[in-house]
Amino acid sequence: MLNWGVFLDRDGVIVKQIDHLNRAEDLELIDGAGEAIARLNEAEIPVIVVTNQAGVAKGYLTIAELEEIHARLESELAKGEAHIDAIYYCPHHPQATVTEYLKDCPCRKPGTGMLDRARDEHGIDPALSYLVGDSTGDILAGSRAGCRTILVRTGYAGRDGLYEVKPDLVVTDLAAAVDTILAETADQR
Repeated sequence: MLNWGVFLDRDGVIVKQIDHLNRAEDLELIDGAGEAIARLNEAEIPVIVVTNQAGVAKGYLTIAELEEIHARLESELAKGEAHIDAIYYCPHHPQATVTEYLKDCPCRKPGTGMLDRARDEHGIDPALSYLVGDSTGDILAGSRAGCRTILVRTGYAGRDGLYEVKPDLVVTDLAAAVDTILAETADQR
């Protein structure tokens, strides 16, 4: 049986947006993000991170360095008793400089591949779920998968201008998105 959950972009939603975060020590949570994720955890709502990582394809960091960043993310969240149920990332890019990652990948948002994997591996149905993102690519991926989409005003705040897409809701930050999710799903828990 498929369940619903919350898909979160990483940069600009959970952690402060910097171009090509490539060192674990530079990772910094956005104020209130850890507490917001902890509230989803307390409500027993699965939290899945779906993040494009073109920096790998462009040679700004290695997979090992990306894994160190994700370990730091999990460690920082754990300080506030929060956790992520899974992290999916796409290291590919159609203009990669690292040929191993030169690919127009269906996992790369606005593709739905990462959400499809979560469905298959964790039983999370994107069509029953929420996607919270800061870019038009995030929102388009969520929309294509049938998610209820929430754009946050942190990170790119939808100003990347890559795609013409309208989110279902626009809120200040992840904490406000979680407020909405918890209010809208109170009868489902």
